[in-house]
Amino acid sequence: MKKRTSKGFTLIELLIVVAIIGIIVAIAIPNLLNAIQRAKQKRTMGDMRSAGTAAEAYAVDFNHYPAAAGYTAPTSITVPPTVTFGAASVPTSFNGQVTPTYIRVLPLTDGWSSWFTYDSGATHQDYVIWSYGKDGKADASVPYGETTNFNMDIGFIDGQFVQYPAGAQN
Repeated sequence: MKKRTSKGFTLIELLIVVAIIGIIVAIAIPNLLNAIQRAKQKRTMGDMRSAGTAAEAYAVDFNHYPAAAGYTAPTSITVPPTVTFGAASVPTSFNGQVTPTYIRVLPLTDGWSSWFTYDSGATHQDYVIWSYGKDGKADASVPYGETTNFNMDIGFIDGQFVQYPAGAQN
């Protein structure tokens, strides 16, 4: 009598393995997507900090911050009363004034490939660097401080983050 030896997997064993892999993927994918968005936030904040450092270094040499290139702060964003912004119509740009002396390459876009906005106010004694977040839209109704949504703006004014991500994000 011949002995039959099994050289493969049964259908049940394969289904169990596929089910386990499916469960692991279902748990891992949302965490991976969240981690990607947090990385984009952190990159954005780092780039904003670098641009702010360049503006501060420029101000040390020239006693005022670099002028914005005709940028007017959107009316949907309310800035603190200590910072007044008007229409700056200066022929030179922030990028041209700080590169390559104060920063080798100025980051122009945030982690979501949207343009940063920069304004130095009418007297060039204050500056704002702003990112509109994942959705790329200004959030007028959000108070300054911590945010818990990837779509919220990130604001950097005079060397400090006034609106920034913190805690669990959604």
